[in-house]
Amino acid sequence: MKITGINLLIITSFVLVLLVILSALGFSFALVFILMCIGQLLLIFTVYKVLTDDYSTNKTFEDFYEDNTPNENE
Repeated sequence: MKITGINLLIITSFVLVLLVILSALGFSFALVFILMCIGQLLLIFTVYKVLTDDYSTNKTFEDFYEDNTPNENE
């Protein structure tokens, strides 16, 4: 299974939200510290993966936003 940038972003977000929850509930410092280190490494790897991802599109700036429909009155 190929891990894409969005999958890594979801995993990283989950780990960091879990970190916040565990630290708020008063779990042991060692567990929170290890989870924090893992989360930071995941974040760095996620940014690297997203920036180096081989993604191409045929859209241009002239296409603007796909959800932008022109108003008929204009």
